[in-house]
Order: sequence, then structure tokens, then C-alpha cells
Amino acid sequence: MLHASHHTMKPLFFSLILLLMSHKCLGDHVLTYLAVAVSILLLVGMVTHTQNGLSDGFGYGVLVTGCDSGFGHHLAKKLDGMGFTVFAGCLCPEGPGAQRLVDEGSERMKILQLDVTKEEHVKLARDFVKSNLPEKGLYAVVNNAGVSDWGEIEWSTAQDFQRMVDVNLVGPIRVTIAFLSMVRATKGRMLFVSSIFSFFNCLNMGAYSVSKRGLEAFADCLRVEMASFGVKVSIIQPGNFGAATNILSKKTSQDIWNEFDGARKLTFSQKYIEKACDYFQSTCVLGFKDSTMVIDAMLHAITSAIPRTRYLLVSSMDWCFFYFFPYLPTYVTDAVFNLSSMYHKREVMLYS
Repeated sequence: MLHASHHTMKPLFFSLILLLMSHKCLGDHVLTYLAVAVSILLLVGMVTHTQNGLSDGFGYGVLVTGCDSGFGHHLAKKLDGMGFTVFAGCLCPEGPGAQRLVDEGSERMKILQLDVTKEEHVKLARDFVKSNLPEKGLYAVVNNAGVSDWGEIEWSTAQDFQRMVDVNLVGPIRVTIAFLSMVRATKGRMLFVSSIFSFFNCLNMGAYSVSKRGLEAFADCLRVEMASFGVKVSIIQPGNFGAATNILSKKTSQDIWNEFDGARKLTFSQKYIEKACDYFQSTCVLGFKDSTMVIDAMLHAITSAIPRTRYLLVSSMDWCFFYFFPYLPTYVTDAVFNLSSMYHKREVMLYS
């Protein structure tokens, strides 16, 4: 089950608004107010639970990309345990991650070599899935494969942005187009693993944010188009799960410094690069240590009769901040970064 603070927060939030409005209209008529309150809460529960989702996956197939490690690896295991035929796309099908899936999974676990940046890999995967579909067809595609990197825009090259977009944006588009007709036939699900950085435009995450914001634009357009066919599209927005996955960049401050030309070395001091690297790594360590919240959200999006369009997956303390952040004026969201001690240190250390 999803953690209550994330799965029920939005319905309860809007219910409370309606309760306050009704109280203002009804004044001190307590009994009437209580009746309205109970009715609204029951209505929320009915809307959420009127239909039953999938209780098991026997007879259905699910394609998951990026199963070598991290979210995809754990999701593939869970789906296999629920009876789904899992087509686990792995970058290295002979690697330790793929082998663990084979060793620990059932005969329904199918390993595919799938580099989402390669058209020929996607075509071969599509042909394999078509030839090995279980009786009820392909019910879901989980676009999970992705890469991450960090660094200020001026530290980067166009090739850095191209690599990020190729994997995180064009890759899912390529996979979606190839498998969409099969999912449409089952009126199934399309999932896209995005990030809070799709809307939280913080320092050092420019290339990653570009790729994830583009991915959400694609998913939003797809959701509108697929509604007519009964296909539901969900976006997964994990927060700080770096410690729970294998997605973090392993580069050091020296690696960054060595790539600088003379002009950039004059602008960005080596001490600042070291400070930025330490700050990034220490922030990642503070994140979630396991991926349970993300896997539960993915399972809900696949099996629930009424999946959510977006799953914001952050701590309970951070939920309100990240939920309302996209709706704030730009001058407010930009001003948020002035509260960061790292932002002030950056201003002092530039050109030093």
C-alpha cells in the first residue's frame, strides 16, 4: 500500500476545503454540518474505491525498462511475484542484476537486452514480446530506464545534454511508440518515471531537469490522446532516492576541474567545485535508503482501477512544499534558493 500521507493527502486536502466552505455557509447548525462532513468524506471514499483493480497479474504481461538495478529491478521482482509475465529490459543481460532476476524469479521472468537509445534493440524487444505474450496481452509498459548527472550549465557541453535527453526523453518516446498498440489492445497502463526535478529547477541539475520536464510533457500529451482508448497514463515523481538506486554520478570534483578550460577556471574556483561536490553528495546521502515508496506507487499505477496521473514521492514533511511549488509565481520559486546556505557560499566563492 502507498503511505497514507501520499496516497490520501490530495483527496483529504480538497475534502477539508469543502468542509470549511460548508461550515461557513451553514453557520452553527452543527448537526447539519456534521451530516455534510460525513457525506463528503464518504463520497471521497466511494470515488476512490468504487472499482476494483487487478488483484493479480496472471495472464498479463508488463514491460519494464532499466531492470539491471534500482527501481526497475525491484519492480520486476514484485510483478513476477504477483503473477505477471515480466519482460525485464536490461542494458547488460549477462550482468549480475539480470542474472539475479533469472535466479530468483519464476519462469515468467523474461530478460531482454534493451538499450532504449538503440532503435534496433527496441524493435527486437517488440518482436520478442509479441511472440511471447501471455493470453491476456501486454497490460503495462514502465518507462523506468534513465541516467542522472549533475553540474552547472556552464560546466556542461551540448553533448552532456544530448546524452541525458537521448536516454531520459527520446528513449521512452521510442519505447512507447513501439509498444503502444499492444497496451491499447488491453486498455492498459503507461508509466513514466520522472523526478521532482521536472519542476524543481535547482542549481546543478539543468540537463537532468530538461530531460524530465520534456518527458512529462510527452506523458501529459499521451494521457489526453489515450483517454479515448481507455489507456491510463501515470507519471512517477521520486524525490531524493539517490542512495536507494544506482543512478548517481560517481564523478569527483577533480574530474570536473580537469574538464575546465582556462576561462572557466578563472570563473569557478577549485574550492567552490570541491564545496559543490561535497554538498551534492551529502544531500544525496540524506535521502531515502530504500525504494519501497516508489515501488508501491508503481504497483498502484499498474493495478488500481483509478490510478493517479502523478505520484509525488517525497517525505511527509516535504510534501506540501513540493506539491505547491509548481503553482507559485516565478519570483517566489527563484527566491527560495536564496534561503540555501550553498547559494550564498557560491556567490562569495565565484572568481575567488
